[in-house]
Amino acid sequence: MEVICLQSRALDLLITKVLDEAKERLDNLNKRWLNHEETMSLLNIKSKSTLQKLRDAGSIRFSQPERKIILYDRESIEQYLEANARETF
Repeated sequence: MEVICLQSRALDLLITKVLDEAKERLDNLNKRWLNHEETMSLLNIKSKSTLQKLRDAGSIRFSQPERKIILYDRESIEQYLEANARETF
């Protein structure tokens, strides 16, 4: 068994950092519109061209408020994943 000793200040900083990270993740779960990095992470894809194909095929909804800004609808991504889920045997 390994014992780790921390000063109280270091423990406070660690707890604050963990809570901040948890809050950020919770905020991201409640976000409706995602950027391409968040979308690619959610879909577990690495290529922007794959994301482009999904957009072109109409598989996922997106919004383009400005020329170079494309945002993706979280609900449509979740529907796409659910529609392509396979039942186990």
